[in-house]
Amino acid sequence: MAVLFFSYSHKDEGLRDQLETHLRMLQRQGFIEAWHDRRILAGTPLDSSIDAQMERADIVLLLVSSDFLASEYCYEREMQRALVRHREGACVVIPVILRPCDWRDAPFAPLMALPTDGKPVTKWPNADEAFLEITTGIKKLVKTRNGRVPKPAVPSVAAMPSTGATAAAPTRSSNLRITRRFSDRDCDNFRHEAFEFLFKFFGNSIAELKARHEDIDGETRRVDANAFTALLYRDGAAVAECTIFMGQEHFAGGIAYANKIANSRSAFNESLSVQSDEQALFLKPLGMSMSGTRGDDDKLSMQGAGEYYWSIFIEPLQRGIR
Repeated sequence: MAVLFFSYSHKDEGLRDQLETHLRMLQRQGFIEAWHDRRILAGTPLDSSIDAQMERADIVLLLVSSDFLASEYCYEREMQRALVRHREGACVVIPVILRPCDWRDAPFAPLMALPTDGKPVTKWPNADEAFLEITTGIKKLVKTRNGRVPKPAVPSVAAMPSTGATAAAPTRSSNLRITRRFSDRDCDNFRHEAFEFLFKFFGNSIAELKARHEDIDGETRRVDANAFTALLYRDGAAVAECTIFMGQEHFAGGIAYANKIANSRSAFNESLSVQSDEQALFLKPLGMSMSGTRGDDDKLSMQGAGEYYWSIFIEPLQRGIR
């Protein structure tokens, strides 16, 4: 069984919880024993406990984000020690890119990152797919290091190393995750952030489309704080248009899509509502559109929402090209 150590910023705790949930099956199968600092008991010295677990770790996951890179403890202490042990062959360090950040020049950049190509988890249309890739990568590594599939096992408390300052920890459950609660303010902030993301997503996508095709022109235009329009032309003829807006009546908690430049915001062809599961907020399509590509379980990240609305928007142009 491989001992897995999470090095992360507490601001990414929600994402760490989601990853740990995906890794639960590997724990049940006896592949890994996972540890992070939330397992430290009250009254136990923090630094010595973290250091002891780092020294026994077979795999160190660096959960990379801007907050991780900005953290003196994560970057200067945990990461540096993990890389020393990696170079000595005592452990394997795996960078897990959670959120977009400037990590390409970090000391761990030469190491193979997860998910594939270091694409941040939050940029995947469906975060579960990203966490599955991470889980699969860890499983392959453990199998390679062990040379066999381990039998299920329960880690012994007696086998846990102790420092001079601490005694062996009492037995307890590792299942301490609880459902997060999201306030109306959290949902509103997420919705506004998603709307701004969509505005930039459409603008950048149209710019790239124009750069690749000489006969294509287009633009996004901000109507007000709660709405923007997008237009595409081919050889000067309008081929696609839409209005994306939020904050109206029965879908006040969502972001609506209309297949036209709309003066009124009472009609729409699709909408995304802000919803939550046990650990995260996400966007869920109402399901009115017959076009567009959604995630398997319709729990869309901001990236996924952008891809979904863009696929509806560009369909008339793609249909014309074919």
